[in-house]
Amino acid sequence: MRLPAGILSLGRYIPDTIVTNKDLENRMDTSDEWIRTRTGIEERRYASDEIDTSDMAYSAAKEAMERAGVKPEEIGLILVATVTPDKPFPTVSCMIQDRLGAKNAAAMDISAACSGFMYGVITAKQFVESGAYKYVLVVGVEKLTKITNFEDRNTAVLFGDGAGAAVVGNVSEGKGILSFELGADGSGGNELYQDGPYLYMNGREVFKFAVRQMGESAEAVIAEAGLTKEEIDFLVPHQANIRIMESSRQRLNLPVEKMSKTIQRYGNTSAASIPISLYEDIEEGRVKDGDTIVLVGFGGGLTWGAICMVWGN
Repeated sequence: MRLPAGILSLGRYIPDTIVTNKDLENRMDTSDEWIRTRTGIEERRYASDEIDTSDMAYSAAKEAMERAGVKPEEIGLILVATVTPDKPFPTVSCMIQDRLGAKNAAAMDISAACSGFMYGVITAKQFVESGAYKYVLVVGVEKLTKITNFEDRNTAVLFGDGAGAAVVGNVSEGKGILSFELGADGSGGNELYQDGPYLYMNGREVFKFAVRQMGESAEAVIAEAGLTKEEIDFLVPHQANIRIMESSRQRLNLPVEKMSKTIQRYGNTSAASIPISLYEDIEEGRVKDGDTIVLVGFGGGLTWGAICMVWGN
């Protein structure tokens, strides 16, 4: 009997430059009050011109591997979730494979927008539990400032840059990924997309989709795992909008302190948001060994993904 797969370690990269709502007031027709009340965002991080997507991915991946005690040559597969690669090809995964020295790893990028990290971890689970690879490196990374139209205040205030990485491998019985859900609805692709240099979003429609799908997916993976809402210790939602996040939390009947919340500091970092948030929750003791947690996200495509897991090795 094969052991289950789980996340062995996490790493992250947060750019140094902090851009507050007040800073954006000087660039466009908006206000701190307008941004905070509608999104929950107070500031976000922007990567410098010298730092590209692969640089952030490399830093986060290196930390995750060091924390797991996994050597570069032990990685069997690298999956990088991003919609803002350095260039169309070579992929970010190939670029960091070389920099990490992971000479035995296959490498590919995943384009599922904000759901990308979830797609990556769930894909990694299959390879690990089948015995194909001992360790899979999954990175969620975005330099969204590259595709943000700063003339469009409805989207420009939302996004930030960053990276989160996870090493996925076998964990002990009773730990790891218990259940998952992946989904897509291509008919909604015109609600959130990139056309030319910039991304565009129909905020009203995306909001309605996200509120419904995040709650439904979270409930679905809990039921699939044979658990009840009362048995969930912590929720890590995609950090897109505090009202969407709160809707998911309330649907699971969780108290405020049982939901991950980093949106106020980093904004929406797309594929990086869930691993960045989970990293902080573990570091600050909100998620502990043996906790049953739910990760849930949605993104352009439209796509979504959710995981119910027991944290720990």
